[in-house]
Amino acid sequence: MKVHYETAGDGEVVVLSNSIGSNLRMWDPQVKPLTDNGFRVVRYDTRGHGRSPVPPGPYSIADLGGDVVELLDTLGVESAHFVGLSLGGMTGAWLGQHAPERIRSLALTFTSVKPGNVDMWTGRAKQVRAEGMEQIAAGSIGRWFTPDWIAAHPELAAELRQMTATTPAEGYAACCEAIAGLDLTAGLAAISAPTLVISGADDAALPPSHGQAMAEAIPGARFEVLGHAAHLGSYEQAGKFTELVLEHLKGAR
Repeated sequence: MKVHYETAGDGEVVVLSNSIGSNLRMWDPQVKPLTDNGFRVVRYDTRGHGRSPVPPGPYSIADLGGDVVELLDTLGVESAHFVGLSLGGMTGAWLGQHAPERIRSLALTFTSVKPGNVDMWTGRAKQVRAEGMEQIAAGSIGRWFTPDWIAAHPELAAELRQMTATTPAEGYAACCEAIAGLDLTAGLAAISAPTLVISGADDAALPPSHGQAMAEAIPGARFEVLGHAAHLGSYEQAGKFTELVLEHLKGAR
């Protein structure tokens, strides 16, 4: 399926993949640093999110990974670096296993290959289909950021809350269903791309234990924990996050 995307800069391609309940705007802090360092940034809206099509669910992680392969084909890009956060990281782990020839390096951030909480995810899918996204938007921001960050950045927090509130309910619900039964652990040892795993010390949604387990199973993976970061650490600790990702990309380049 053809997803909505934007590109910036020139050089080796870095694909940025968003979390559930967000869109490509969540990567705003990373675009300039990456393009300034000679990378071509391709960020896209996961299916069902932002300006991408919203086919009826459920979706599978293979659907989401297949969309990235199609995006690379559309752009005429043989292989790219891939940075994914949360659902985007799950997509990256699938690509590393099922389309290794398309992936130069992986950064799997604030994510998991076996999130668990099946009932919670299926329940949330049911809730947004019945009640819409407004009901869950406040809770989403509470998971994305620490209370201190929300208090210090009220306008930005409100803006990002709106990003979730305006996500298509069916797209969100269908992605919840992709996450619900997900278990990619068996294929981690087969990932050959240089891999960086980042977790947030304050991430209650997917705690560092998830990241550590992934990093230990992927050959040669590096594991980092960002302090004072909840689930959207790419925003809350944008400077440190981008520094780690750039160091990783340059090493893989």
